[in-house]
Amino acid sequence: MPGPKGPGSFNAFLGWWGRYPVTQFVVFIGLLAIFWIMGSNTIETMHRLGITPGFGFLHQSANFAIGESLIAYAPSDTFARAVLAGLLNTIAIALSGCVLATVLGVSLGIARLSGNFLLAGLVRWYVEVVRNTPLLLQLFFWSAVTHAFPAPRQAINPFGVIYLSNRGISIPSLQLHDIPASAIALSMAIVLTVVCLARLRAGKRTGAIGFLSISFFVLLGVSLVFHLSGAQANIDVPALHGFNITGGLNLTPEFAALLIGLVVNSSATIAEIVRSGIQSVPAGQWESARSLGLQPGKIMRLVILPQALRVIIPLMTSSYLDLTKNSSLAVAIGFPDLVSVLNTTANQSGQVLEALAIIVVSYLTLNLAVSAIMNRYNQRIESRGFSLR
Repeated sequence: MPGPKGPGSFNAFLGWWGRYPVTQFVVFIGLLAIFWIMGSNTIETMHRLGITPGFGFLHQSANFAIGESLIAYAPSDTFARAVLAGLLNTIAIALSGCVLATVLGVSLGIARLSGNFLLAGLVRWYVEVVRNTPLLLQLFFWSAVTHAFPAPRQAINPFGVIYLSNRGISIPSLQLHDIPASAIALSMAIVLTVVCLARLRAGKRTGAIGFLSISFFVLLGVSLVFHLSGAQANIDVPALHGFNITGGLNLTPEFAALLIGLVVNSSATIAEIVRSGIQSVPAGQWESARSLGLQPGKIMRLVILPQALRVIIPLMTSSYLDLTKNSSLAVAIGFPDLVSVLNTTANQSGQVLEALAIIVVSYLTLNLAVSAIMNRYNQRIESRGFSLR
């Protein structure tokens, strides 16, 4: 006997479209008409003002300077290179901010649960003060602090290798010289090979020992390649020479203020996320670990944190996205990030809509990349099968 007939293509389409198909279609056409009218009026106005729509202006000379850049840039370069310099500055501040905020936030979150009343109380006040004051106000505060440092000759010199002056923060840096391209390619091949082999042996080598072994072999292989290729590496320590500080890595006052402000602000949120994640682990897990004779440090590292990660990671993703988006406030303290550079670009070229489009696409791409990486890591955590029962 033949089976029952299907709903048909039209009924299937109506089921996919949902309820009130006519109303939805009318609203959709109305929105398209509104956007069409707005776009036509915008293009007509740009033509009347002598502005050519499009992104062709990116190949024109920028004719403005950028205070600091990770790539070589001169005012005679194109707008495209200026935008790239601003984008790299944004990526640098977001990446370094996420790493430092994670380290500080996790430490504060664990300290918040300390049995030491003074330490837990200080962390609690830190979190409350930072989370209940505007980020922009905090950036102004740190900008004032970094610009209030003494002149280089009277610079604050903690640990003998760090200099705090009104020209920025100078820290030691690793300098590499005479590196052939073949050494870089071979090093990347070694890293990929070791990582792939480690993934194949994931069932036999896990945990901290496996991670340390992988790191050791990668470091050994890369060091051997650089040594045989004749490359030179040394640690450049800043030092005071005359009226200035030379050597090392110099963080300008604007970069330092923005980085400190974002790290301090995000670390307070991350500290609360870590605290709540740890407290979500049942008390029986602590008791079971203690009954096995584990020390408190090992209990936290081997038993509690792996289970708390299932609660922590999704919320950490939101914190990373907030930090990346909040980096756009750099324009308020004079750091040349993507928003600052594109604001100047829009004023110079008159291509305001195009500049806004570049900002939207850039931040959307960065946030989606961060979200994809964290979601992938979250899937790996969930696949381990930790159960909070």
